Amino acid sequence: MRIATYNVNGINARLPVLLKWLKETNPDVACLQELKAPDEKIPKQEIENAGYTAIWHGQKRWNGVAILAKTGLEIKETVRGLEGEPEDEQSRYLEAVVNDITIGCLYLPNGNPAPGPKFDYKLRWFDRLSARAKQLLDMNKPVVLTGDYNVMPTEKDVYKPERWINDALFRLEVREAFHKLAAQGWTDAIRKLYPEETIYTFYDYFRNAYQRNAGLRIDHFLLSPQLDMKLKDAGVDKHVRGWEKTSDHVPVWINLAK
Repeated sequence: MRIATYNVNGINARLPVLLKWLKETNPDVACLQELKAPDEKIPKQEIENAGYTAIWHGQKRWNGVAILAKTGLEIKETVRGLEGEPEDEQSRYLEAVVNDITIGCLYLPNGNPAPGPKFDYKLRWFDRLSARAKQLLDMNKPVVLTGDYNVMPTEKDVYKPERWINDALFRLEVREAFHKLAAQGWTDAIRKLYPEETIYTFYDYFRNAYQRNAGLRIDHFLLSPQLDMKLKDAGVDKHVRGWEKTSDHVPVWINLAK
């Protein structure tokens, strides 16, 4: 099974890119972030025409997550949003079971400027995600937690790390939160297969970042122990970043053995 994650940076603005990528790579499941559209504006018909069933958690102008599964695969929504802050209305987490694999699609807050209220919210959200992750591990079932984590876990995950020390995506508190989450028993799929390679999933629109390969690795796959040994392959579709009117993120994917 191929599972992919892609921060589309506006599902309607990038719809031609999304549909082209789906047709080219044909993932079984695609988790999308930053839809930037309310529920009623999700292009459901176009997604269905592309051969996918979709569930989504939209929000006007900002945020938003969706899980797409190939037509014929059973998809059942299980969780919408994270517990811990009932007043939180940001659409950042969606969870579903697809063919017996629980998939959590997440869009972790950016957190800038840091320090400040947005950074505090990011750390609280990380704590809430970690709490849900622990619950999922305790279920002793196959789980994938994937999406835009807005964190570069190590210096090898960022071009010129010295420039990012005080940024909310690279501050020590955020990296520690990611490592604490992973230490529950999760496997970072990309780093398991490619421990030393330079791999980026985000390239800014400015300063020719893509052309210079000056990027960040902020989109991640965390796998539960039940899936760790089933991981066959993983990678990024870097070339998609070079398409016209594309997202500043690139799709990331894993292949799991049956």
